[in-house]
Amino acid sequence: MEDTMHSESTAPRRLLIIGGGMVARRLTDAIRDRDQAGTWQVTVLAEEPRAPYDRVALTTYFSGRAPEDLALGDQALWNDPLVTLRRGVAATAIDRSEHHVTGSDGRTYPYDALVLATGSYAAKPPVPGNDLRGAFVYRTVDDVADLRQYVEDLRERSPERSPRGVVVGGGLLGLEAAGALNALAVATTVVEFADRLMPLQVDAGGGEALRRLIAGLGVDVRTSTATAKVTGERGRVAAMHFADGSHVRADVVVFATGVRPRDELARSTGLEVGERGGVIVDERCRTSDPAVWAIGEVACIDGRCWGIIAPGYAMAEVVADNLLGGAATFPGADTATKLKLLGVDVASFGDAFSTGENCLDVVMSDPVAGVYKKLVLSDDARTLRGGLLVGDARAYAGLRPMLGRPLPGDPVSYLVPEQAGAPVALDLPDDAAICSCNNVAAGTVRGAVTEHHCTDLAAVKACTRAGTSCGSCLPLVKKLVTTELERAGIEVSTALCEHFALSRAELFDAVRVTELHTFTEIIERHGTGGRGCDICRPVVASILASLFNEHILGGDRGSLQDTNDHVMANLQKDGSYSVVPRIPGGEVTPEGLIAIGAVAQEFGLYTKITGGQRIDLFGARIDQLPQIWRKLIDAGFESGHAYGKSLRTVKSCVGSTWCRYGVQDSVGLAILLELRYRGLRSPHKLKLGVSGCARECAEARGKDVGVIATENGWNLYVAGNGGFTPRHAQLFAEDLSTEELVTAIDRFLMFYIRTADRLQRTAPWLDAYEGGIDALRRVVLEDSLGIADDLDDAMSRHVGSYRDEWAAALDDPETLARFASFINAPEVPDDSFAYVAERGQPRPARPDERTSAVLIAGTTLGVRS
Repeated sequence: MEDTMHSESTAPRRLLIIGGGMVARRLTDAIRDRDQAGTWQVTVLAEEPRAPYDRVALTTYFSGRAPEDLALGDQALWNDPLVTLRRGVAATAIDRSEHHVTGSDGRTYPYDALVLATGSYAAKPPVPGNDLRGAFVYRTVDDVADLRQYVEDLRERSPERSPRGVVVGGGLLGLEAAGALNALAVATTVVEFADRLMPLQVDAGGGEALRRLIAGLGVDVRTSTATAKVTGERGRVAAMHFADGSHVRADVVVFATGVRPRDELARSTGLEVGERGGVIVDERCRTSDPAVWAIGEVACIDGRCWGIIAPGYAMAEVVADNLLGGAATFPGADTATKLKLLGVDVASFGDAFSTGENCLDVVMSDPVAGVYKKLVLSDDARTLRGGLLVGDARAYAGLRPMLGRPLPGDPVSYLVPEQAGAPVALDLPDDAAICSCNNVAAGTVRGAVTEHHCTDLAAVKACTRAGTSCGSCLPLVKKLVTTELERAGIEVSTALCEHFALSRAELFDAVRVTELHTFTEIIERHGTGGRGCDICRPVVASILASLFNEHILGGDRGSLQDTNDHVMANLQKDGSYSVVPRIPGGEVTPEGLIAIGAVAQEFGLYTKITGGQRIDLFGARIDQLPQIWRKLIDAGFESGHAYGKSLRTVKSCVGSTWCRYGVQDSVGLAILLELRYRGLRSPHKLKLGVSGCARECAEARGKDVGVIATENGWNLYVAGNGGFTPRHAQLFAEDLSTEELVTAIDRFLMFYIRTADRLQRTAPWLDAYEGGIDALRRVVLEDSLGIADDLDDAMSRHVGSYRDEWAAALDDPETLARFASFINAPEVPDDSFAYVAERGQPRPARPDERTSAVLIAGTTLGVRS
């Protein structure tokens, strides 16, 4: 014990950490936070050439993030005089008798206490061909960077065909790898030896729900399948063969079959290791050598190595406490996980497999919606023992802290769709765990508010570390903070920004009552004066458009818009713009198609059918936009508002007009709704869908407003969203006539527009609405607030005052002056765009292609000048 306790001398003792991963960072943080006397000098040997980063978020590297974006915590830590980070230095030998470590840089690093945080390595199954080019593991930033580069090289060598990939392993790591390939547009097959995906986290029912969801995203799933070999051509991966004799073509293979502890240093120096690997440690994380500790995935504690981050963080805290004179012990592993894999929410916590005695399972399964939820309770149906959530994990934040405690309400209320994520018990005991990654309890969060005077979420995160790792606990942390502030009599600000003390909803009502029409008047009357900011200016523009339906570029409104609204077109990656004419309900005549095709051909535009049943034309220069729209308007089209926070589309199936299953005219209704709500500006974009029968071909339940035909009329669903957090719309009313339906939608949309926050979609707006969907029904259907006539009048004014924005722009010389490539040379077109042919159409040239002879010019695919 004397080797690692506080020293009486003034010189700091030497703590050497081998490994530069997440738990190494956590231990360094913990030592520096607690060691106010500076008794330890910390040196970290990081084998990778970068500071510790968030390995859990590796897949986000494929959505545009750079390696430095994954860096953990405040990088100022590495400038601390008592901390030294050696990047790109691996430990090659440990001399325990002399208390020093030899590094790959040839230097010797002495220590008074040594911590092994070497983590694990990705294992490759011993199948023939696992060393071919194109075979990868998925573990580090370099692994994923190599994978991305290899796929890009494949496309460059063979642009005529899409690459195919196989992921071996259907666990957490395998599905993350599949998500990475999916993000790279690689057709992917996931192969799992077990009978279901994620066999360590979900049961058979959850595995089946997960399989259906992932298969629905275009990923082929093969369970109960063993890999036999990988074959190649010219040294590269070409096919994956299975034990049953079948095979699939593969250009790239990712092995994600698990990890193995990196315990080779410990073995070479004679430390005791486990039967299945890992450095054996006691409950204080100390090895068989009193001066050496081990934490994270390399540590074998209670006969097991843990491959998830929360136990590693707990071990780091234990070691920090012991090095500073404490006697903390490992509290046990929190195996709760909440992840988004391929866009699918999955959460598992506690005794999710009902392995304990006298368990009672409460299960809700909806195969159509792709949702599976299970709570494991004590046999009296009161105490929560565990749970599984697949497809909808919003209830996780409220459930997980209740493990081992009686639930405050009916367990079913946590599972049914209308209540998902609701009854969160904010009167949690102080010792209830809120953030398992950082071991933060409810009392610590409350204390940050009441004792440390933290008055917002950012301050609480900095004070407690809650929510700074995986982030899944943030909704609960925010609710606890808000509740504690309100209890303390502290007003919780809902201000729009520094220029307006009002919320968006309050500002909307203020402008409606005062009938002010310019930003200058509004900020002088209701704000602090001045020019505003990037938050309040577009919000005021949206409010003005919603209230008065005046042209978005008229008066001073043009200067308020963001990039897309500013030119009424969507900006693309190369600086060109896309054009989307409205095609109500997806119905278009042959003459209309010919007109769109002629425009695309004349201007050399890339064309694509969108998910909303429209045609998108890409590659227009800003100076070409008025010319393009003149031709489209002359052909009978108008703006599709793809650039605005407004109605986008009303998607429909063919309905009873043609389909033998249709029971109502879904196309006719979709056209009626789209023409009614076109141009309706709102806090966020709006999408509607109309299905002509219960088969739901228009996917109406994924829309802000969804309509599904019945034999007796229409069923109305509201507050569904696609996007980053998909949400199914909830049933609002049944068997409505067309007139009743339109009235209900009118009021729902107008009430949302008036009361939602900035950039708040309908699903989170409804979640936050007091009383939920039942209260909203009373407002819309029963006029509980006495505002139905006002809402009806507002929609009537919108419908009556609508004019196509592009048609109005073409009649206004002042507006047209905006559409020039160069302000000081409006007649000169921008010639910096470059395109190459792909599948018979132009696409933006990559940097390496811009000097190539294959660039499109002249009339190869259309006139570009």
